[in-house]
Amino acid sequence: MDLPTLWFFILAFFFVGYFVLDGFDFGVGMSLPFLGRDDTDRRVLINTIGPVWDLNETWVIVAGAFLFAAFPEWYATLFSGFYLLMLLILLALIARGVSFEYRHQRPEAAWKRRFDLMITVGSAVPAFVWGLVFANVVRGVPLDEGFDYTGTLLDLLNPYALLGGLTTLLLFFTHGVVFVSLKTEGEIRERARRLAVRSGLVTIVVAAAFLAITSLMHGTLASILLSIVAAVALIGSFVANLRGREGRAFGLMAVTIGLAVASLFAALFPGVMPASNDPANSLTIANASSSEYTLTVMSWVALVFVPLILGYQAFTYWIFRKRISRAAIPAAH
Repeated sequence: MDLPTLWFFILAFFFVGYFVLDGFDFGVGMSLPFLGRDDTDRRVLINTIGPVWDLNETWVIVAGAFLFAAFPEWYATLFSGFYLLMLLILLALIARGVSFEYRHQRPEAAWKRRFDLMITVGSAVPAFVWGLVFANVVRGVPLDEGFDYTGTLLDLLNPYALLGGLTTLLLFFTHGVVFVSLKTEGEIRERARRLAVRSGLVTIVVAAAFLAITSLMHGTLASILLSIVAAVALIGSFVANLRGREGRAFGLMAVTIGLAVASLFAALFPGVMPASNDPANSLTIANASSSEYTLTVMSWVALVFVPLILGYQAFTYWIFRKRISRAAIPAAH
């Protein structure tokens, strides 16, 4: 395996990790209006991800840095052509992060409601827009000979991409609600489990439609097999949740999202951004990658630091593994 191909798979790994980990963060944020009946409930929900949300978000920072360094042409085309969508994701993430830090700074109910709304919107927007972005990348966009995007924002809002956005939105929402049932006790745990059953049914239908269309239009043998296993894992998560097996349901949801994202990268391979107007203008692993020297240096850096990142992440989740209940929430001041 040559270095550009290796770095394509490394990049896929980091995006898989980002969507699995920050995906349930988004889902918890979106669940506030559905599961948070009062301020204490909402504080319980926020506390389930309080110790880990910022660590989960670093995965996209690392993925973006690796994309810039390993595939500069891909990075330039993606971020210049999709800059409005990327800006929308960035603003939503900023609003969400600010809300986590400032929500508790004042006791007024109106103050907290505004930041709760920012958390909900700041979680829903990236969950939807990331699906738009990846669906358009797999579908292909018009590119000129210099690999510049020649379409408009409306071209990116095509039915297939909108279905992709709805799929990631529902997957992350269900993933987050299952996480809440895994991390909480008492009535909120039961409400989360019931909500996961309802959202899971809708998610199965929408995700199956998107993966089926992707397989028919852009699928390879590898991507089709990954999609099938992802669909089986999604159904398995739904069944586990019905039986009250939150740990198994959450694990299978993580497998579903991971394999679904992996299937999109498999559908791309060996391309990275197909040109819908002229295949000759498509970006591939070969013409989008950095020099051999750059990729060699990056490989040694990744060999040292990636295991440290994974180890620290695992340690953090182990430390904050206990369930949270309303009784554990101190009175608001």
